[in-house]
Amino acid sequence: MQSSGKNQNDLSSTPSNGKVHEHVACPACGLLCDDLVIRQGASGTLEVTKNGCAKGIRFFEQPLLESSPRVAGKPVSLETAVAKAAAILANSNQPLFAGLSTEVQGMRAVMRLADSIGATLDHMNSYSSLRNTLVVQNAGWMVTTLTEVRNRVDLLLVIGTDIVSYNSRFFERQIWNPETMFGQDTSSREVVYLGGRGLDTSHGISPGGTKPTVLECDIEKLPEVTAALHALVAGKKLSAETIAGIPTDELVKLAARLHEAKYSVIAWVSSALDFPHAELTVQNITETVIKLNEKTRSSGLPLGGSEGDYSVNQTSTWISGYPVRNSFKRGYPEYDPYHFDAARLLESGEADSLLWINSFSPGKAPPETKAPAVVLGHPATGFEQEPDVFIPVGIPGIDHAGTMFRIDSSVTLPLARLRQSTLPTLAEVITAIEAATELDSTHAD
Repeated sequence: MQSSGKNQNDLSSTPSNGKVHEHVACPACGLLCDDLVIRQGASGTLEVTKNGCAKGIRFFEQPLLESSPRVAGKPVSLETAVAKAAAILANSNQPLFAGLSTEVQGMRAVMRLADSIGATLDHMNSYSSLRNTLVVQNAGWMVTTLTEVRNRVDLLLVIGTDIVSYNSRFFERQIWNPETMFGQDTSSREVVYLGGRGLDTSHGISPGGTKPTVLECDIEKLPEVTAALHALVAGKKLSAETIAGIPTDELVKLAARLHEAKYSVIAWVSSALDFPHAELTVQNITETVIKLNEKTRSSGLPLGGSEGDYSVNQTSTWISGYPVRNSFKRGYPEYDPYHFDAARLLESGEADSLLWINSFSPGKAPPETKAPAVVLGHPATGFEQEPDVFIPVGIPGIDHAGTMFRIDSSVTLPLARLRQSTLPTLAEVITAIEAATELDSTHAD
């Protein structure tokens, strides 16, 4: 199961010291910027030489690590670790697949295994991505693509975030880009920040020096602020002089600017809206967009994205009909964002085995559990509690090729293999576990 030497997405079929890779896609956030230039040095080291941000540099410049599979903390062969993992899962009544930090090919293999053994699936970011999913399921929404933003936006309203904490190069690539398809002067674009305190709003300053409008309030007050803005856009009048400390007159002006804009975009990051029932705030935003489209053009733009969450949800949806949290326990796919919550299943003891998947980040360790645990993860993953089985896998976009969805879910981009690695891909390990699980079940019969 060692990674193959060639792949159609490789930027170099035989990487060598000093090789420069151009047009590299970066999976460090949901923007999936595809213009990075990376030089390969001695011993598999990588250096971002152009178009990197702090997240991208941290991702690509992590050292090449060789790590061995372990069972009960002791090094074993890959075959032995696969057999032990298969035995744990085959003897489980309600296996839980969580973490799910991977790309499309990895998730396809995970879905096959989940279907074959009746597993439940939950991504480590579901707690925040559900704030968007629940809105789509309840009422739908009108959202745009990064390409549309780059070429058409004239007013950007950012709610509850500075964006750059999650998507570092957003303003550089989507707002202050020097050229557009329709000859728009991007320096004339307006930026408004609504909600949050102490945000980095410096990226909202135009190339000509125009500062953004900043309307601050405590993040937990956004429900009432977004509800008020929705009402004003709908033509309602408010008697209150302030809303969560923001002068109502300023919100009235903002509503008027949104109506006057030729193409406004309202952006948010679901993980920044960390307060109860945040999906209702997202729905306030999306309903505002719908109302604006009665007389002008406006779109929503959910941002953020990490650990392959958008790719995992897209893959899960086209295969099963549902995003995670879903389950194959009954022999067919089901979706239930409460009952299939990984944390709840582990705490209640309903899950009697855990398969934790984490291909991207060494700091994302599995939760503590009394259930038998199998971890397929980054070779530098650290543990407070050693799992029953640990199998290190290659890092997508560095050690092996792959595919990921951009955050606007309209574009998939290839990840390249940039260096030689002896680590298997997640898909290869999952496929081997599936085969061993079937064999184990046959012997049990």
